[in-house]
Amino acid sequence: MDSMNQGSMMNEASGGSLPPGMTEEEALELQLELSKVEDEIQTLRHVLTAKERHAGDLKRRLGISPLAEFKNNISKGWQDVQSSNAYLTASATLEDISRSDAYKKTQETLSQASQMTSAAFSTMGSALRNRFGEMRALTYTNSPGNNYNMRHSLSMPAMRNSSTFKTFEDKLSKVAGSGSNGEDAHPPPGNDS
Repeated sequence: MDSMNQGSMMNEASGGSLPPGMTEEEALELQLELSKVEDEIQTLRHVLTAKERHAGDLKRRLGISPLAEFKNNISKGWQDVQSSNAYLTASATLEDISRSDAYKKTQETLSQASQMTSAAFSTMGSALRNRFGEMRALTYTNSPGNNYNMRHSLSMPAMRNSSTFKTFEDKLSKVAGSGSNGEDAHPPPGNDS
């Protein structure tokens, strides 16, 4: 009667029916084995947790921080990558490319273009510095009573009257004014004579 109770419990636990071709005794044996395996899994989880706690304590005592461990893992991973076939093949291919004539010609062309661009910017910067220096010198050489200002030196009226130029002129006037004992070298922009 005891096996009948276990069989009926088995039927209830498995949803009321057995898989096709399986007897109640086979199902009962499998259920007992499953129960043992689940108990072993639970025991192994407890053992693993205890071992991990012990390993963490040992690392803390040795002064191994999680960051140091992470760095070591990254370093080891990079060494593994560098020794991999894919990395070695790619490195060899890149080395072959860097030795090719096309690469060398491209590198020389880019180097020359870089030098020419650098020289052009340097020349342009010098020209702008010289022009601003001339403009500043004109501002300083004109007496405060003279109605001459930079606006009269430009030949394009549209440029002279633009808000950008007026703002620029105002800033230059302030700079020039600070160089002559705080007095403005030019009358305010609204006083055009």
